[in-house]
Amino acid sequence: MAYLYGSAEADALSEQAYNGMLGYVRALLDRARDARGRLPHQRAAGTLPRWPVSASAVLAAGSTAAVPQPTSCGTLPPAVVLDMDETTVLNLGYEYNDAQTGQAYDAKRWDAWERGGADKVVAVPGAVAAFRQLHAAGVAVVINTNRSAANAADTARALADAGLGTFEHGKTLWLKGDADGKSGKDGRRQAIAERYCVVAQMGDQLGDFADFFNPPGPAPASGRRLLPSTSRLVARWGAGWFILPNPVYGTGLGSGWDDTFPAERRWSQTPEGVR
Repeated sequence: MAYLYGSAEADALSEQAYNGMLGYVRALLDRARDARGRLPHQRAAGTLPRWPVSASAVLAAGSTAAVPQPTSCGTLPPAVVLDMDETTVLNLGYEYNDAQTGQAYDAKRWDAWERGGADKVVAVPGAVAAFRQLHAAGVAVVINTNRSAANAADTARALADAGLGTFEHGKTLWLKGDADGKSGKDGRRQAIAERYCVVAQMGDQLGDFADFFNPPGPAPASGRRLLPSTSRLVARWGAGWFILPNPVYGTGLGSGWDDTFPAERRWSQTPEGVR
């Protein structure tokens, strides 16, 4: 917690991720413009070219880590899709309570936080400036979060209080259960991709990019840790997919001792010598 919520290093990493995302989006927009500076959705119907084939950062339904097929953008308007918690806002009030009490996660307590903590969050470093620049460039900003749909108004208020702007449920704010009733985000991603060319995604968990990273997918020991570096996915990091640091909670903390420190890579110094 001290690292994520209190260190200059975490702030710098967040700024770096947002800067990288903005640079990538600007370059992609430039590639997609015609001689008159128009993006695909601004041109007359049937006018070519469309968005580059690789423009979409959302994978098509049925994609796997081995075959990650991007959705087609056609002539849809551009958008960036982001997770909310520890991606666009830092939940300082809630995590302060966690640090003080040492309580384990409790769904009822988190629900109370969603409903009553709107004024106790702050924007992730880099987010406010990035959102302003995206809007100025004509790029929609869409939040895809697993906060409860029942608390949509409170969630929109938290984003606004953090200085991130106005979000509308079902349009620029998508919540748990929207689209397909599931906690996985693929259904919502597909629904968003029907309205926008999603040129970038940002999150702090791998599930913010594709559901095949989530349980019951491969555990760390059987390959989950290797998935981001597979040949078909490795090029997406920093090129459509942008991840932020979060050493506090989530699937990233599921690695066990043997997964983290393979036996053949261990080193010890004992009175008898090094082994």
